[in-house]
Amino acid sequence: MPPITHVALLENRTVLKLSGADRVKFLQGLVTADIAALTPGTAAWSACLTPQGRWQADFFIVADPDDTCLLLDCATEQAEALRKQLLRFRLRSDVQLEPTGMRVLAAWGERPEAALLENAITFADPRVEAAGWRLLDAPPETTLTATEQDYNLHRLVLGLPDGVQDCEVGRTLVAEANMDLLGGVSWTKGCYMGQEVTARMHYRTLVKRRLVPVASTAPLPAPGTPILADDVEVGTLRSSQDHVGLALLKTAALEKTLLCDGHKLVPRPPAWLTAALETPSSTSENPEPS
Repeated sequence: MPPITHVALLENRTVLKLSGADRVKFLQGLVTADIAALTPGTAAWSACLTPQGRWQADFFIVADPDDTCLLLDCATEQAEALRKQLLRFRLRSDVQLEPTGMRVLAAWGERPEAALLENAITFADPRVEAAGWRLLDAPPETTLTATEQDYNLHRLVLGLPDGVQDCEVGRTLVAEANMDLLGGVSWTKGCYMGQEVTARMHYRTLVKRRLVPVASTAPLPAPGTPILADDVEVGTLRSSQDHVGLALLKTAALEKTLLCDGHKLVPRPPAWLTAALETPSSTSENPEPS
């Protein structure tokens, strides 16, 4: 069969526009990615954390190649809360943050035709190469060749989390969501909200649970269903579709027989995750920061 480009409209995404002279400095001190390193047309995956280093929201940030602004591709259900949360720290900064009405499309498989890429604000998903591309503000007449459910299955097979489905506000650590492995955290940019806890876990290898792709011969049950090993709870199921899902699991339990709602689960960690499951966190040799 010839290579196929899959293009899907993600109806559960909203794009916020951050403008103003202080936009980079403002966001740099609040989120996990290095915003100062972005160049026009490049993107980062990032998160807002609590002071205790717990997940509040995650999003893609792209430097608009045609305007002096940053665009935040976030979950629609979190968009207004995220906007208000960020603006709490505005003080005297010259920034404005407003929704845009832009649509978000995802493309994967064969590289999309040049005409499609040129008629949208396009960036490669920065997490893994196989994830594909995001297209913001694509023309309404863009041909869709896949559904949002198809994209959901695509990301689950790759082991990529969707924050609102796979994380819990005020509870999930960024390393548990594998943001430390997928480029969502900068270790060199300096301080941001929750940085101290995140860095301490990174340098002390304290991560005991991670999101892991799993498969089953039976359709997977609802998110939050406990996962058992030797009749002891070792994790919970998060998002899933059909027979594939993500589970937040204790890394020490991955070699055991895992049961969810009476059905056996088989962990399917991708290559980028395997080493972290063998050693609970980063293998960095850098000393812990003071």
